[in-house]
Amino acid sequence: MRALAAAATAVAAPTPARLRLRLPLAPRAPRSGHCRAASSSRLLRISCSATTMGDETSTSVPAQEQGPAVGAGSVKQQLSKLVISSLRATVPEVEVEPMVEVSAKFADYQCNNAMGLWSKIKGSGTSFKNPNAIGQAIAKNLPSSDIIESTSVAGPGFVNITLSNRWVAKRIQDMLVDGINTWAPILPVKRAVIDFSSPNIAKEMHVGHLRSTIIGDTLARMFEFSNVDVLRRNHVGDWGTQFGMLIEYLFEKFPNWQEIGSQAIGDLQIFYKASKHRFDNDQEFKERAQQGVVRLQGGEEKYREAWKKICDISRSEFDLVYKRLNVELEEKGESFYNPYIPQVLAELSSKGLIQESEGAQVIFIEGYQIPLIVVKRDGGFNYASTDLAALWYRLNVEKAEWIIYVTDVGQQQHFEMFFNAAKMAGWLPDPKEKKYPKTSHVGFGLVLGSDGKRFRTRSTEVVRLVELLDEAKSRSKTELLQRLTENGKIVDWTDEELEQTSEAVGYGAVKYADLKNNRLTNYTFSFEQMLSDKGNTAVYLQYAHARICSIIRKSNKDLEELKMSGAISLDHPDERVLGLYLIRFAEVVEEACTNLLPNVVCEYLYNLSEMFTKFYTNCQVVGSPEETSRLLLCQATAVVMRQCFQLLGITPVYKL
Repeated sequence: MRALAAAATAVAAPTPARLRLRLPLAPRAPRSGHCRAASSSRLLRISCSATTMGDETSTSVPAQEQGPAVGAGSVKQQLSKLVISSLRATVPEVEVEPMVEVSAKFADYQCNNAMGLWSKIKGSGTSFKNPNAIGQAIAKNLPSSDIIESTSVAGPGFVNITLSNRWVAKRIQDMLVDGINTWAPILPVKRAVIDFSSPNIAKEMHVGHLRSTIIGDTLARMFEFSNVDVLRRNHVGDWGTQFGMLIEYLFEKFPNWQEIGSQAIGDLQIFYKASKHRFDNDQEFKERAQQGVVRLQGGEEKYREAWKKICDISRSEFDLVYKRLNVELEEKGESFYNPYIPQVLAELSSKGLIQESEGAQVIFIEGYQIPLIVVKRDGGFNYASTDLAALWYRLNVEKAEWIIYVTDVGQQQHFEMFFNAAKMAGWLPDPKEKKYPKTSHVGFGLVLGSDGKRFRTRSTEVVRLVELLDEAKSRSKTELLQRLTENGKIVDWTDEELEQTSEAVGYGAVKYADLKNNRLTNYTFSFEQMLSDKGNTAVYLQYAHARICSIIRKSNKDLEELKMSGAISLDHPDERVLGLYLIRFAEVVEEACTNLLPNVVCEYLYNLSEMFTKFYTNCQVVGSPEETSRLLLCQATAVVMRQCFQLLGITPVYKL
C-alpha cells in the first residue's frame, strides 16, 4: 500500500539511525484420517504429462508489494494509512509499522506506536522527552480527514481516535446503495489453493470429515468474498494399495462385473469390509491384490476400468453430503499428481536433499528425530511424495500464492516436515521474511460425543455424515412444526417453505456449532444444544435475522427508495454503537482470513445480534421521528448478518 503524503505542518524529531520505513502488510486472507471430498460433475484425470521442471520455480515477492492501491479497505486499514503519514513526519528515519487497534474504553480506535518508538530512539539525541511527547506529535501530524472527529493522547502516548458520526453514517449508507461487496477486505494475495474435505475413495464419509469440509468451505468463502481467486481442491485418496484389494475381490466375486455395473458392488462400505477381511485372512488373495496394484499403476485397461467404476460410486456418495452442505469442490486426487512425482523427486535429489536410509529414500530435516520418507523400501511412493508433487504443481502450474491445508491436528508434524522440505528446496521463502508464496496447515480437533469420547454410534461405528445431516433436518422440522402449530401460524406456511426452512436451520445449526469454536479445540456434538433457540446458536441468530426482516416488512416502507432519499443519523448512543460495530465488519473478515479462524466471524455475528437487540429495545423504529434512519440501520444490520451467514455457508431465513 502507498501511504498518504505527510502533513504539510509536520512535527519531526531527528534520529541518528538511517532505517527504512516499512509499510504495513495488509492482513492476509483465507484432509480427516489420511483423508484430506468432489462433485461428480468433475472428471478425475488419471494421466497427464508433467510440465517442464527446469527453471519453472516460484518467486518470492515481499507481501506489501502485492497489495492493492490506496483508497479501499477496512476502517483499520484506512486509519493505518493516515498513521503511516504521521509516523513518516514524526520519526522519518525509524523503521516502524502502524499499530492501530479498536479501543475498548476511551475512543473508537487507538494508535499504540509511541512506546515502541520511544524504546528505539531514547538516548539517541532525540528532542522527544518521553512517549507521551511522541504520541502528541503523532496526533498532531495526522493528515486532515473526514474519518476522524477528534483525537486525544493518554498516558504513555496512546493516541485515542474518535470517528466522525457523519462519516460512519455515510459509510453505512454507501454500503446499502453500492452493496456489501464494497466492504470486502483487502488481502495481499490474488490466488489461493484451499485443500479440504478430501476423503478416501471407497470409504464412507463420516463425522470426522465434517470439520474439514465446513471449515475449508468457510475459509474459501471468506477468501472469495475478499476478491481472492480460490482453487477449492479435493485431494481425495484415490491411488493406493486398497485398490488392488477391491479390484481383485470384484473380479473374483463378479467375473461379469462390466455387464452388471454398479449392482456388482452394491453398498461400497460392505464391499470394502468384505474385501479387507479377505485381504487380512487369505495370503494368496493378498499377493494377488498387491500384484493388482502394480497392474493398475502400470495402466492395464481392465484394472483402470474397475478403478474408475469404484471411484465413480464413491463420488456419487460424497455428492450426497456436498449437496446437503452446499459445498463446491474440484477434485484433484492423488492419482492426478502421480505422474509428477518422479521429476519432483529428481529435482530434490539434484539439490542434495534426498538420501538413502535403511533402504528407503528420505529427507532429513533439522529438529526432527525421524526423516521425511519420500520413497518406501519397496520403491513405492507415499503421502509425502504425493504432497511434494502437489505443492510443486500448485506453485508452478496453478501459480498459487497461499496454499492452505485443512486437516486434523494429528497431521501437524507431517505438514511441518513437508513444508520444511519445500523451504529447503527453495520453493518457499523463510516465514520470517513475510514473503509469498506461503503454506499453512489449518488443524482442527475432534468431534466428541456426550461421553467425551470420539463421536460414534452404539455399534462403535463412526457416524455416517449423511445420516447425521438428515437427522438435523428432521429434528429442525419437528420443532418448527410444533412451534408453528402452537402459535397458530402453521396455516401461513407452504410445504415448500417448511422443507426449505427446516433444511436451512438444521444444516446451518450443524455448521455453526462447529464453526463457533476455535478450530483447534475438540467440541461436543449435541443436537439439543445446536438446535436450541437460546444463546449463541445458529437457530437464535436465524430468529434474530427473521425479526429484523419482520420489522422492515411491518413498516410498509420501500427500502430501495429510502436508501436513495433518506439519511442515517447516529445521535442516540445505541445507534452509534450499532453503527460503529457494523463498519468493523471488513476488519473482522480480514482478521478471520489472516489467522484462518472462522470463529472470529461467528463471534462478530452473535455480538451484532446482541447490539441490535439493545438498539431496538431503546430506540423505537416504526412510527418514530427517526423512522427512516432507523429502518436503514435495520436494513444494514440484516445485510451484514446475511453476509456473515453466507461466509459461514448458512442459508438465512426471512421468517420463522
